[in-house]
Amino acid sequence: MLKEKLMNDLKDAMKEKNINKKNAIQMVRTAILQIEKDKGIEVEDAKILEIIAKEVKTRKDSIAEFEKGGREDLVNQAKEEIETLSVYLPKQLSIEEIKEKVSAIIERIGATSMKDMGAVMKEAKAEMGASADGKTINEVVKELLG
Repeated sequence: MLKEKLMNDLKDAMKEKNINKKNAIQMVRTAILQIEKDKGIEVEDAKILEIIAKEVKTRKDSIAEFEKGGREDLVNQAKEEIETLSVYLPKQLSIEEIKEKVSAIIERIGATSMKDMGAVMKEAKAEMGASADGKTINEVVKELLG
């Protein structure tokens, strides 16, 4: 189970004194524990993948801000944390693969204009999950429907 793997990797990061790896994994573990506490449920692997994907996205978004502020140290830290977390995510789809899948979805649900974007996005996110980020899917859907 992914939760145990995260715990073991956290212990390893602490032994190695790898601060960035430890912090990245702790953030994910904290988010998992928060959901479990709030909802009183055991978080499944699929939800853990969503949490990890969200943490990666947050760090990617932060990099642009850090670069604007000239904080190369924070840019490097965020990149290292992204590398650490990406290990847990499924292989990311290429743009071509995303276009193929989105085209199939558009055809399947009969989408014809930007008015159908919400339905296409919902299907695409459900089908691709953590193997593609929402921003990329959104850009592809706009391109194909626009």
